[in-house]
Amino acid sequence: MTDVESELRAQFTEAFEGAEFPVENQMDLVPALPNGPGTTFEAGDVRFTAMELATKLGGEQEFPYESVEAFVDDIIAGLKKNDMI
Repeated sequence: MTDVESELRAQFTEAFEGAEFPVENQMDLVPALPNGPGTTFEAGDVRFTAMELATKLGGEQEFPYESVEAFVDDIIAGLKKNDMI
């Protein structure tokens, strides 16, 4: 795991762990975000807002998610698959 991946994983987990799991769709996650869809995640030379992630990775996510770990795993996998990290 790269430093960027590790740092993003930690940021995603911290941001989304406050959601009420299971989550059925992306909108279920918004209340957990400190700055809503404008919440920013950055590590190394990559930077994404929650809205950008939802737009770019929407097809990579398979709702519902039972845990924050499963959700974050899919975000990381989607970022890698799309050469975003």
